[in-house]
Amino acid sequence: MSDKTQMDTNTMLTQKMIETRTILIYGGIDQDLAKEVSSQLLLLSSLNDEPITIYINSQGGHVEAGDTIHDMIKFVKPEVKIVGTGWVASAGITIFLAAKKENRYSLPNTRFMIHQPAGGVQGQSTEIQIEAREIVKMRERINRLIADATGQTYEKVAEDTDRNFWMSVNEAKDYGIVTNIISSASELEK
Repeated sequence: MSDKTQMDTNTMLTQKMIETRTILIYGGIDQDLAKEVSSQLLLLSSLNDEPITIYINSQGGHVEAGDTIHDMIKFVKPEVKIVGTGWVASAGITIFLAAKKENRYSLPNTRFMIHQPAGGVQGQSTEIQIEAREIVKMRERINRLIADATGQTYEKVAEDTDRNFWMSVNEAKDYGIVTNIISSASELEK
């Protein structure tokens, strides 16, 4: 495929995504993705107030990049529906839980995982102590976010996030992460 053909295909795809008010979050969550998704949310919000649909398949990534996307989903005026597919883990859960409870959908074979934030701190002991305190604060904040969004107690979430806590789609529904398990686009439009 030539560069021009690839560019034309990308332009057509982007235009179709704007027309259908659809955003894709696939792969690792980082600052570049946060900027891209934020830009798309703001653009779609500026066009009209019709609902926006986000599809997410992510192993997670940078906590603050996930926080940015979470906050932008709540910031824009249009309703945001979010659909989990593949796997939604770590910072992906933070993004997923930004949608109102009734707007949280999942395809039937999606897996979900919550856990505590990890850090890879190096340096002098003073810096390590500062970073450790920040990780503890981050963990408490994320646990509170999960508890508030799911209806679980903070204590249960803190216990569950102590290690990787994997859930099937049905387990995620029982936990309060997922509200609607769907297998076709028509179920999303209801």
